[in-house]
Amino acid sequence: MSVSGYTTIRRYTPEKSTLGKLFARDSIVRRMDWLLLFAALLLCAIGTLLVYSATRNRTSLTHGDQYYFLLRHVMNAGIGAALGIGAVVIGHRRMRDVVPFYYALAILGILAVLSPLGSTVNGAHSWIVIGGGFSLQPSEFVKVAIILGMAVVLSARVDAGDREHPDHRTVLQSLGLAALPIAIIMMMPDLGSVMVLGAIILGVLLASGASNRWVFGLIASGIVGALLVWQLGILDKYQIDRFAAFANPALDPSGVGYNTSQARIAIGSGGLLGKGLFHGSQTTGQFVPEQQTDFVFSVAGEELGFVGAAFIILLIGVILWRGCAIARGATDLYGTIVAAGIVAWFAFQAFENIGMTLGIMPVAGIPLPFVSYGGSSMFANCVAIGLLQSVKMQRPMSA
Repeated sequence: MSVSGYTTIRRYTPEKSTLGKLFARDSIVRRMDWLLLFAALLLCAIGTLLVYSATRNRTSLTHGDQYYFLLRHVMNAGIGAALGIGAVVIGHRRMRDVVPFYYALAILGILAVLSPLGSTVNGAHSWIVIGGGFSLQPSEFVKVAIILGMAVVLSARVDAGDREHPDHRTVLQSLGLAALPIAIIMMMPDLGSVMVLGAIILGVLLASGASNRWVFGLIASGIVGALLVWQLGILDKYQIDRFAAFANPALDPSGVGYNTSQARIAIGSGGLLGKGLFHGSQTTGQFVPEQQTDFVFSVAGEELGFVGAAFIILLIGVILWRGCAIARGATDLYGTIVAAGIVAWFAFQAFENIGMTLGIMPVAGIPLPFVSYGGSSMFANCVAIGLLQSVKMQRPMSA
């Protein structure tokens, strides 16, 4: 085109290809925390092998199909991955609007356990059997509900610029929100879930910037509450026996202390490099009960040895490290609290599970995140990873 005798040449700027958009500076791929994702996926893969090793010879549980638990574990991981992707797509910030609905749904879920719909598994009345060999443990989803609910309450006025830290009234409201599901879960009673929720609440309060008096008060209240639960006889006999066996491992090695005793034998026999995958005598001989769920770490200790077990702990450490980094880099208090609550959840649950297998913590029926067999646990864990990715992705690239 000619203007005043001169020819104007338009510069052609080609549109970015789909691949170019995918790896652009502000793209989802560039903003994701790949170390976090890789560690979680690798734990799931290792867990799949350990679950298969622990169950392939247990014909009484597998109904003659050695792949029974393997296929269900892979399917649980697939569903969990879809839920995690959904959490990323929706985003933790947009979830603010649906937190009340999700919280109410979680409360209804644990109330349903106390109704005729609830079932007892291994002494804990905390399950809903849905048929086809599948069941749900609603208390797993309460963990996510408490983290999101407390984050919304504690961060509302701070993120709005009205205050620098949550005031006492706000902290009290958030604790009331957490107290309701904990009270319901104690009626089951599911002591393991209550312990994890207590760790989550402590982590949330620490991250929120609330007064240290609330933190110390929460710890003191937990100690008093534990003493009251013991004195009032709220715990079932099998739970009391577990604490007794923890306090005195030689009390009943063939009875209530059998699980931990056999688990320690399995881990100790693995040595440095282990006996080899699918070649553990304790695992193949089915000496350790609930080895695909609560005591899956004993399979790793026996068959993969100290090196393999340490590698699992390393991967969990990577998840915790990345979670802490995401919490520190969040652009608002809401994101910080969400990330910190998830870190507290994974840290305590992993420590308790591995600790009870080694005999340094009481048996509480808590699965090892991403490794143990269990759909509800896998679903909740994957949603948590999705929330962490959401917090990471919704901050400046330089953070």
